[in-house]
Amino acid sequence: MTDLFAATASATDYNASHIEVLEGLEPVRRRPGMYIGGVDARALHHLAAEVLDNAMDEAVAGHATRIEMSLAADGRLTISDNGRGIPVDPHPRYPGKSALEVIMTMLHSGGKFSGDAYATSGGLHGVGVSVVNALSSELVVEVARNRELFRQRFSRGQALGPLEKLGAVPNRRGSTLSFVPDAEIFGVGAAFDAGRLYRLARSKAYLFGGVEIRWRCDASLASEHVPDSAVFVFPGGLKDHLAERVGERETATKEAFAGKVAFPDGQGSVEWACAWPLYGEGEASWYCNTIPTPDGGTHEAGWRAALSKSLKGFAALVGQKRAAELTPDDVMNGAEVMLSLFIREPQFQSQTKDRLVSADAARLVEAAVKDHFDHWLTGNQERGRALLAFVMERMDERLARKAERETKRKTAVNKRNLRLPGKLTDCSRDAPEGTELFIVEGDSAGGSAKQARDRVTQAILPIRGKILNVASAAAAKIAANQEVADLALALGCGMRDRYRPDALRYERIIIMTDADVDGAHIATLLMTFFFQEMPNLVRDGKLYLAQPPLYRLSAGGDVAYARDDADRDALLATRFKGRKVEMGRFKGLGEMAPMQLRETTMDPARRTLIRVTLPHEYEERAAVKDLVDRLMGRLPEHRFNFIQAHAASVAAEEIDA
Repeated sequence: MTDLFAATASATDYNASHIEVLEGLEPVRRRPGMYIGGVDARALHHLAAEVLDNAMDEAVAGHATRIEMSLAADGRLTISDNGRGIPVDPHPRYPGKSALEVIMTMLHSGGKFSGDAYATSGGLHGVGVSVVNALSSELVVEVARNRELFRQRFSRGQALGPLEKLGAVPNRRGSTLSFVPDAEIFGVGAAFDAGRLYRLARSKAYLFGGVEIRWRCDASLASEHVPDSAVFVFPGGLKDHLAERVGERETATKEAFAGKVAFPDGQGSVEWACAWPLYGEGEASWYCNTIPTPDGGTHEAGWRAALSKSLKGFAALVGQKRAAELTPDDVMNGAEVMLSLFIREPQFQSQTKDRLVSADAARLVEAAVKDHFDHWLTGNQERGRALLAFVMERMDERLARKAERETKRKTAVNKRNLRLPGKLTDCSRDAPEGTELFIVEGDSAGGSAKQARDRVTQAILPIRGKILNVASAAAAKIAANQEVADLALALGCGMRDRYRPDALRYERIIIMTDADVDGAHIATLLMTFFFQEMPNLVRDGKLYLAQPPLYRLSAGGDVAYARDDADRDALLATRFKGRKVEMGRFKGLGEMAPMQLRETTMDPARRTLIRVTLPHEYEERAAVKDLVDRLMGRLPEHRFNFIQAHAASVAAEEIDA
């Protein structure tokens, strides 16, 4: 009893000695997620973005024309600019410390609070570069200022010595920051991805036409899509970027809607570029002071309001009364749009700046864009009518789907008592938690799956042959396709901008096709469907690939299954080595006995699933989208070029095997 009382007293003895005060950059190292959103790959690359954003601020302010980014083989990243250089004179409030050391070692220090040094900037809180310093095992800053070169070294937020004066440099100016992310924070083996940094540098160059960004990486890090050196200069800004993203796709209007407007009273500016491709899913990219805001925000709201109001006004002008039902979603559906806003003291939802919340941004963007869009529509009525017809087609699709949903619902409260596709064999559980929809190839496989399933939690939807390739099909053809309609109806969550995660009828969607080339093609078509029509379902981690076996091996009573040739060979060389093995090859899921299908592919306790995911960052999403468009789009020459580029590596692998 005495021991128990002592333990209780110790646990409840909460006093002043328990209160910690973290000094300097220790809060960053203790809780990095508060400052960079975590310690994963995305957070790691946020360090690079913070340093690059500082260099971009110098360029946007008119003090730098060139930025260099270099990635070494050992993982060290170096970013430099030819701007004014970080101040190195003694700081008046901290005797014995230079302004450079204060900026690098103290949170909430910098030259962007008052607005005197930078009219617009991405860094506002004074935590960016100091956070990079705190989370780096090695960091070196060199400053060329007033024709003299200075250097200071740091490690894990601490200065390793005083500021060094290295001598005269008459032909150099600006700041250079070189650092290595700390393995104690990000884990051993964590390193920058050259492709990700390359795309980041390229996207920044589009956002400000007055800057040249030079990229370099060690030859060992280069690849087919990432050269070891490149120079990015885009005088056309976002219009150049839009042309690259649209590529050879046909658009609703011949000319893109692009422009740039300075706000009155020096409040900033906005630049935009937008086109409406006739096929393929569009991508919306929002930026504020060159910072990507993937979750949009108030500048997005201003843009959507401007376009929808202008288009409704134009419809009234040409006598199209039905356009009164247009919504911003109709206008944005499938659009390729980029908008870059520059304003003073923007407000973001968090330190990672994923969403802009500045109230004035919506008003400024709407006023600027609406005026230009009005002139763009009325200045060429043929162009305006073409866009109006394109948008109204999407409006009609939306209204048709809404009417279909309303007519197909029964009065029953149970949400599973809906009119569902005839081929769907549903599960009995009402709530989506724990339920799974297996999309299978053909009625034969569907029959085996129905017998192998858990009737309470597993539903089966057979599809006939190869589903429509939505990446190369027009919207009307997609809407009219029965397989697509059945799939959308079974899921119940809507497509594209009408997707509602709370309406999804199953917790997991599992693509289960034969373990052969045709099965892989069908799985690819289905993944393309989900990527284009329901990208948020994929991003939410709801889509999976089943892994059915291709071989059954047995020796005596010992039975094993192999997913592919390599797995079979490994089993023969280990588990069945030296034994007489009976081996059977499954021609398809329909030939497997229901019990075999269950124990190998459908039983949650014994199966293997591959989760299909999408990256969050704009640069990564754009890369995935570009790959889908090239390999699944309408232009066969893109697929031909891809095959030519990769044929040698495939042949080499076959020879090695």
